[in-house]
Amino acid sequence: MPHDQWPVMMSRAQVRRLDACAVENYGMAGIVLMENAGRAVTDALCRIGVHGPVVICCGSGNNAGDGFVIARHLELRGYQVRTVLAGPIDKLPPDAAGNYHLLCLTGHIPQPLARDLSPRTLEAILADADWIVDALLGTGAVGAPRPPLDQLIRRLNQSPAKRLAVDLPSGLDADTGEVPGVAIRADHTCTLAALKPGLLVAAAEPYVGQLQVVDIGVPRCVFHDVLAEPADP
Repeated sequence: MPHDQWPVMMSRAQVRRLDACAVENYGMAGIVLMENAGRAVTDALCRIGVHGPVVICCGSGNNAGDGFVIARHLELRGYQVRTVLAGPIDKLPPDAAGNYHLLCLTGHIPQPLARDLSPRTLEAILADADWIVDALLGTGAVGAPRPPLDQLIRRLNQSPAKRLAVDLPSGLDADTGEVPGVAIRADHTCTLAALKPGLLVAAAEPYVGQLQVVDIGVPRCVFHDVLAEPADP
């Protein structure tokens, strides 16, 4: 693959294979990739500029784990951070759960959001926020966000705070760029490791905002291996 074709484009299925190949064939720990992703997004956010509290909204998948890492690194750099958990703790995958518990050990306890969101509670969380970090849904999500995430996304979009999406805006399809329900309207999107086709669809632009690919430490040979595999039928 010529250097001028980097970063590469990968479908939802290929991204899943990339992670699996890095872990299974190259011995990279998933929690290390998550740490790399969260730190890379933190670096990007700090380069853009943080001038007030950051609210990190986490779901119940590995995308949430990235959010927990971001919260930890922002606090390490002296920023005020509020983290909310919009999914059950016991549904977190192992690597995300590990980062949740690590964050809690630092004294930063993510606030769980009830299924029936209280406007007053959310207003208090979002008060004076400079940034909202969207770590609700990752590339594996298909279809419209279900309650309470749909309601939460609508309220986050109404906030005057700037929004940064981790990997892709929650609610936007990674492969097609379609928004079957509601989606985060991000000012910036930090997509992990590779571009996703849906991010470049013209109709997705109002949701994606400024787009950048962040490196999570996967060697190029792993990309070559995955891209050389036959396409799914």
